[in-house]
Amino acid sequence: MPSSTITSKGQITLPIEVRRELRLRPGDRVSFRTARDGSVVVEPETVDLLSLKGSVRSPIKGVSVEQMQHAIRKAVRRK
Repeated sequence: MPSSTITSKGQITLPIEVRRELRLRPGDRVSFRTARDGSVVVEPETVDLLSLKGSVRSPIKGVSVEQMQHAIRKAVRRK
């Protein structure tokens, strides 16, 4: 069973076996959850891309060259 030592700052290094099992890479985040039996579960914090659906507005619809030219002509006429 892999183990680790807590530093004076409360930090630990996850053993390589655990990082490999969880497929963690440098910069990845992990969360810690205490189970009902008192054990602590370490889980990678991953985001399911489908859960983000609808969280970003659709881009503004573009305009055609003809619409731009019309807007320019209209602006020029006003001057």
